[in-house]
Amino acid sequence: MELKKLRGETIKQISKQPALYLGILIIGSAGCDSLGRDTQVQPLPTQPVANLQNNANFVTEVVQEVGSAVVRINATRTVEVPAASNPLIERFFGEELFPPEQRVQQGIGSGFIISQDGHILTNAHVVEDADEVSVVLRDGRRFAGKVLGADPVTDVAVIDVEGANLPVVELADSDNIVVGQWAIAIGNPLGLNNTVTQGIISAIGRSGSDIGVNDKRLDFLQTDTAINPGNSGGPLLNAQGEVVGVNTAIIGGAQGLGFAIPVNTAQRIANQLITTGRVEHPYIGVRLIELTPEIQQEINQSNLGFKVEREQGVLIVEVAPNSPAARAGLRPGDIITQINGVEIQNADQVQDSVEATDLGKTLQITVNRNGLPQELTLQPEQLPTASR
Repeated sequence: MELKKLRGETIKQISKQPALYLGILIIGSAGCDSLGRDTQVQPLPTQPVANLQNNANFVTEVVQEVGSAVVRINATRTVEVPAASNPLIERFFGEELFPPEQRVQQGIGSGFIISQDGHILTNAHVVEDADEVSVVLRDGRRFAGKVLGADPVTDVAVIDVEGANLPVVELADSDNIVVGQWAIAIGNPLGLNNTVTQGIISAIGRSGSDIGVNDKRLDFLQTDTAINPGNSGGPLLNAQGEVVGVNTAIIGGAQGLGFAIPVNTAQRIANQLITTGRVEHPYIGVRLIELTPEIQQEINQSNLGFKVEREQGVLIVEVAPNSPAARAGLRPGDIITQINGVEIQNADQVQDSVEATDLGKTLQITVNRNGLPQELTLQPEQLPTASR
């Protein structure tokens, strides 16, 4: 499935968008590289020190230092598929004679070790609905894995294995990333174990709307480092060998357009999963669009039930029934101008403000309603399960 850019969308498309909720296209149909068999893992040969010195560069140094902490994740899941049937018999006796068959599906993803006692960070879609998970290190050691928690909202999961003194990665501060810096990916694309690719950070702060998806709550790092099915959950590293992101998405049919979860976000989510097995995601229940003169004109010519006087701003086009926004008195047609006294310029600011609010705390929201300011107090709630 290809991602489709939503900028310049029409009002007809607005109704199809989920509420305040950004999304991602996973790498591969099952969230990882689905294979019919489990490729035999072979340890990487150790390069002679003399040869390494003669051919060393920062990439080889990073691989030698970090590669042992990057793992392959094998996940098996049972799926139902339609059974073969006889149309003539089915016509007289019904489809119940041919119940669905169960088949075991195998997939491959990547991950990296973040603690010596066996915590491994990966993508939620790598382990989604998995019956069994196994983890294979570069040196060939294999461990049974237990999923401590998975958060589909941010596509982050943590696996635990029983180990001691395992090799670990170092985590960078992804807030310090700059466009143009080197980026290195290590993973298992298409089942090719311990594959290394290298490029740069192409952009930072890519929202879901920027890349055409609306079901995940985070901004992404963009990279031209080659990422393929099976790289899911593997590390994106800087030139110092520190993890800056978790490789998670590509744009189908394009080249050099890969996306990673910033490691600061992944680490925050992982800490909650390790501690409680779940993640808090504040929710207010609105659907937003950023106004342009064209969108203003289209809204005013539609039957949405309200008119818009401004050509710019963040417009509420829908309020979910019985949501925190509805109870606070927000309405379709309101334009959000401030949150907690901070001027709002775009929809991403609204999402960031909501996500940064602890459950039980309140938000002070100022809106422009029919040309007049209105101040409302809103208390976010946990994101409903059906919205994840």
